[in-house]
Amino acid sequence: MNIIQKIKDAKLTGRGGAGFPTWQKWEAVKNAPGEKKYIIVNGSEGEPGVLKDGFILENYPEELINGVKVALETFENSEAYIYLRKDYYDKYKSKLVELSRDFSITLTREPGGYLCGEESTLIESIEGNRFEPRDKPPFPTEKGLFGMPTLVNNLETFYWISKIAKDEYHSNRFYSLSGDIANPGVFEFSEDLSIEKILKETNNFPEKEFFVQVGGGASGIILTREELENKVTGAGAIIVYDKEKTDPKALMKKWIDFYFNENCGKCVPCREGVYRIKELLENDNLDLEKLKDIVFVLEETSFCPLGKGVAMPFEGFLGKIY
Repeated sequence: MNIIQKIKDAKLTGRGGAGFPTWQKWEAVKNAPGEKKYIIVNGSEGEPGVLKDGFILENYPEELINGVKVALETFENSEAYIYLRKDYYDKYKSKLVELSRDFSITLTREPGGYLCGEESTLIESIEGNRFEPRDKPPFPTEKGLFGMPTLVNNLETFYWISKIAKDEYHSNRFYSLSGDIANPGVFEFSEDLSIEKILKETNNFPEKEFFVQVGGGASGIILTREELENKVTGAGAIIVYDKEKTDPKALMKKWIDFYFNENCGKCVPCREGVYRIKELLENDNLDLEKLKDIVFVLEETSFCPLGKGVAMPFEGFLGKIY
């Protein structure tokens, strides 16, 4: 059986946050015309609270390289890039160079910040251009790096590709747990496990009143204690907040300061929306209705997924907690 059919049968979805069916990207690149094809491992991992890619680099670099090797064997005349955030590159470069020396793999140190985790911005940065997202279509699978069909998958996704190729995949994923809990860290469980079961299995279920942020530490959705039957989405992070200890305004400021510092400034809704939210939160009398209006506009009109992601935590937080 070919690997794309195996990935399809395994129902693997991308672990970077969007949850797109992995086999569809692989098939699109396989079928796209092009003299050369590129494979990119996205190890940008810039969102607060998401730690799984670093965990894989620390503990399972051989599986990562094997996943890339599977992709190189699948796409004729292909070349791979492993694109890592700065500290990961500095820490793991030697090991990865040693493991990948027999393959057409280039290690790249991410030159920018959070936005470089967006796939088209990542491609722009490798090409030496300004760090901004591209118009889509065409998608990277059709016209990506240097104008050639390009597969961009998250680093964890390549780990599971290796497992699928070896018939060792059992629908698991990695979860990053942090916040007001006793045992923070990265844990592997079934992707079907509920948030409640994950917290209990890791001895992290709080006794006090709490809420969680799920997916990532900036774009993650907010869920209450009554909503823990849900599965974890996005990049697999669970951040627990003690309801009594958490300063609501300080938490919102933390989110918006992150987006303010990482904003590329390309589209008006995101650039101006983030600025205006920051301005509102610095005011002693928070105008809630204006804040909700800006959040709505951000979600509906931002150019790229990262801009739309700004709205995610605010929607749930303002509706359920604040």
